[in-house]
Amino acid sequence: MELSHTNQQGKAQMVDISAKSTTERIAIAEGCLSMAPATLKKIKENTLKKGDVLAVARLAGILAAKKTDELIPLCHTLPLSDITVDFEEVDERTLKIKTSAKTNYQTGVEMEALTAVSVAALTIYDMVKAVDKAVLIKEIHLVHKEGGKSGSFDWGQ
Repeated sequence: MELSHTNQQGKAQMVDISAKSTTERIAIAEGCLSMAPATLKKIKENTLKKGDVLAVARLAGILAAKKTDELIPLCHTLPLSDITVDFEEVDERTLKIKTSAKTNYQTGVEMEALTAVSVAALTIYDMVKAVDKAVLIKEIHLVHKEGGKSGSFDWGQ
């Protein structure tokens, strides 16, 4: 299998997407943070000094998705039509972040969804580190993607 981000000499290159069809592209990503139960309780009760952790993390994730091409060198600039960042308490120690990104373009939005999860998680860490430096960011991965020549993908299948 050839890597699309390298040329014949093995050097990094941006993929030429000019011949690709414009189609609807959707990607969903998720990741988790593990923390002390007291930390997650403070997040839920909005009692941390830095403010509403989830509101700030949601905005950070949205902004990060919009700036993915500035962070990841070979990503294309995409006209994003939708970005969502949601949170779910899995148990007393675990907070799940789930993001989705959508576009009608010539390339996929996997990196935008993954970047949104990553920056939202880092934002949460930044906002709680004063009370819990042992927060663990883990399991960031693509859950689902659809659109384009390669079709659909579902993690774990």
